[in-house]
Amino acid sequence: MMEAQNWQLSNPILGLAVVGATFLLFYIVGFVSNRKSASAKDLYIGGGNVGAFTNGLAMASTYMSLATFLGITALILQLQVPFIMLWIQLILAIPLITIIYGTSLRRMGAFSPTHFIRDRYGVTASIIAALFMILVSIMYALGQMIGIAITFETLLGIPYLTGLFVFGILIVGYITIGGMAGATNNAAIQMVIIALMFIIPLGAIMKAVGADGWYFPPLFYSDMVPAMLESLPTFFDYQFSPKWYFSIIPALTIGALGLPHLAMRVYTASNLKSARSAMVWFAFILGLVFSATYAMGFVGVYATATQGLTISEGDADKLTIILNLVYNPEWVTALVIAGAISAGLSTLSGNLLAIGALISQDIIATLKPNIPQRLSLRIGFIAIFAGGLVSILLAIQPPAFLVVSILWAFGLAGVTNAPLIIVGVWWKEANKFGAIVASVVGGAIYIIVSPFVFPSIVLTGHGVTDGMGLSGAMLAVPISFILLIVVSYITNRMPGLQSKLTKQSDIELIERIHGWKDIKSYRYNSTVGAGITVVVSSAVAIWALMPWGM
Repeated sequence: MMEAQNWQLSNPILGLAVVGATFLLFYIVGFVSNRKSASAKDLYIGGGNVGAFTNGLAMASTYMSLATFLGITALILQLQVPFIMLWIQLILAIPLITIIYGTSLRRMGAFSPTHFIRDRYGVTASIIAALFMILVSIMYALGQMIGIAITFETLLGIPYLTGLFVFGILIVGYITIGGMAGATNNAAIQMVIIALMFIIPLGAIMKAVGADGWYFPPLFYSDMVPAMLESLPTFFDYQFSPKWYFSIIPALTIGALGLPHLAMRVYTASNLKSARSAMVWFAFILGLVFSATYAMGFVGVYATATQGLTISEGDADKLTIILNLVYNPEWVTALVIAGAISAGLSTLSGNLLAIGALISQDIIATLKPNIPQRLSLRIGFIAIFAGGLVSILLAIQPPAFLVVSILWAFGLAGVTNAPLIIVGVWWKEANKFGAIVASVVGGAIYIIVSPFVFPSIVLTGHGVTDGMGLSGAMLAVPISFILLIVVSYITNRMPGLQSKLTKQSDIELIERIHGWKDIKSYRYNSTVGAGITVVVSSAVAIWALMPWGM
């Protein structure tokens, strides 16, 4: 068994060769896929002509992120069953995007959720939302950059800053060259690599520790449960109060509904039927790999409890790689590294494209609507590259936990973006005044109660809970819903503001995006539903302010 303080390949050239080959493949696919990108639509949504299976693979790959390989298994090692409950909530997001608003936004031809906010609430609201979403995407990209740099530092012997700048710039270059067509096709390839390089080595690890169900790790690791209960009876303890588990819904499920790089995948489908079919493939593939992720975390805990494996707290993020170093040949570990890098690449692609779309389409093109197409496309490429450089610079002094910045970004999206889209799609009375107040006030509250800005102003004092944004989102998400509904309801009835509202065009937009050819005043106009939402949201916000008992 290897020494705990020296977790890296003894032959770094092997790992570099495998990773280099995957980079070359991604560059070629990106260049070929995007060589005909002549418009913003081609760059950001792949021409809207991506097949269901490819898009389903790409959705799952974008959702995986490097956290699948590193951060998730690390927190399973630390939190055990509660973190598995937390991560299950994330699987709901992309199907819910399609059900709640994806189909409607596609009907209106939106590039991104922020495009909908502009048409629904006006320019000011859309620019505010875009600025928040740029922060969300950068925080999400930050976690990927950190993970990639750590991977090269600890496993290939490359210094952290060297790996960060060299490979960070390579990644930024690849997605700038590739656009969404390259990103989607690469993401599909990356998903295959992720699945194979995660599940097959896991089966070998399970066989090495004596598990009978090694031939299908996503489900059959269950035969290890009796031995786990005997050696570590507390593994399945829930540990936290019901409030902790409830907070997962606003932070991660609603939060994921507002993530632009996930929603953009819905718009790359060739048609609505294809988008729905992609959901089926997405759910199947994601369920398969996420179940294997839980199994990897389970096996990691099992190995530390029964096999004498020692993993320090600082090495927890490397659990997946460590298990492969201990139980598999080095060439297998090199392939696993390629899978981890692929996961980071895919999510970074989605992040950087979202930043490009937000800056060029949702801010620049909004302020300068007559900007030439060629210049808009050039700004998009520059924005993608600049967003990547910012995430690289922020990663020079990384936060303590890889996955925390990623999950915190979910919560910010849930506070500033998701309520505007959900209420805007389903309630005609929502207006720009409510949207602006909800986004600004809700976002400010979420940022203030996070431990990253004001460490002394937190809701629980439990580092992981506050850091992941669970407590902050449980307070700020319902406040955003309340402000959006109440401010909209009041301002719609103020005579002095009527000239600044666009009620008729809002009504026509909502009817159209739901597929209606006629207009009926009673559709999507319930004050009862809005009132119930305010009451429930108020109760949740008050509950969030009460003691958490942690």
